[in-house]
Amino acid sequence: MEGYLVLEDGTSYNGEIETEVECSGEIVFFTGMTGYQEVLTDPSYKGQIVVFTYPLIGNYGINKSDFESMKPQVKAVVVYEATDHFSHCEAEMSLREYLKKWNIPLITHVDSRAVVKKIRSKGTMSAMISASKDAPSFEKEEKDQNVIEQVAGNKEISTYDNGSVHIAVIDFGSKKSIITRLIERGCKVTVIPYHQLESVEQISPDGIVLSNGPGDPKVMEPYLKTLKKLLIAYPSLGICLGHQLIALAFGGNTYKLPFGHRGANHPVIDKDTKKVFMTSQNHSYVVDKDSLQTTDFDVRFYNVNDGSVEGLYHTKYSIMSVQFHPEANPGPVESEWIFDDYLQKLKAGRKEIAHV
Repeated sequence: MEGYLVLEDGTSYNGEIETEVECSGEIVFFTGMTGYQEVLTDPSYKGQIVVFTYPLIGNYGINKSDFESMKPQVKAVVVYEATDHFSHCEAEMSLREYLKKWNIPLITHVDSRAVVKKIRSKGTMSAMISASKDAPSFEKEEKDQNVIEQVAGNKEISTYDNGSVHIAVIDFGSKKSIITRLIERGCKVTVIPYHQLESVEQISPDGIVLSNGPGDPKVMEPYLKTLKKLLIAYPSLGICLGHQLIALAFGGNTYKLPFGHRGANHPVIDKDTKKVFMTSQNHSYVVDKDSLQTTDFDVRFYNVNDGSVEGLYHTKYSIMSVQFHPEANPGPVESEWIFDDYLQKLKAGRKEIAHV
């Protein structure tokens, strides 16, 4: 049946929906040609309506191994065409079947190019999928605190594998791939929900990783004082939201981009090596470079497109952070070395302590 994608500014786009639905959320776009399964289940997309810019989505179906969390996190999906005729040896169902299973609205045959051009010119805004093209009255969306609570608040502390290096992952909405990349490098990983920070010292890890997650990092302000103590005490790595929280914990600031960085093709330059590498990204907020002047952080990585801060190294403590996703699911694997660099510094520090 005919459906409509209506933006907050009143712009309406025709499309097709299977059943009469009405849902609203912040509308964002993803530029990757593949990786839709990982995007749908990435907790960083919690509560958002995602527009896929590639015109054909679903051609390799949905499998049982590429999930980043147990269920889809997006509010709704907008595509030009969602194919039901998938072809892949591991596929178990179509994209449409998967979304229908979880009651996630899907609107197809939308002019996704026009939608993205609107977001790029006007910025990220609220949107609604509806059977009516009349401009709706948009209610204020859920606070970011509630969004983070939904994806990380009710979890139990979990431990994976039994490697020689014990890493505590502070979960703000973490992706499965972060845990996988650490395990591949010989780590034992304990995932600790963000509201149980007192448990970190109880397990005495060798280091901590602050995960990705959805929403505005400033809603985590009540936890910043405790986070700073942990960051000073343990070799630390922050990823995406974790990177922003590290900056905030030491007195830095963050701000929201007009339409964020989302996709698997974002170029980042390493100030030290002068090399550019492609990264996978998914975020609305970035660290304000000028706010770091009194923090003892050195900006090492910059976004080539807009010059925004992409990564920090602390000059006194063993703390590093990246705005992009070194686990890169979906995306290029050029930045996986960040995990190796972090673990190398962690092990080197442990050897120094052993010789004292």
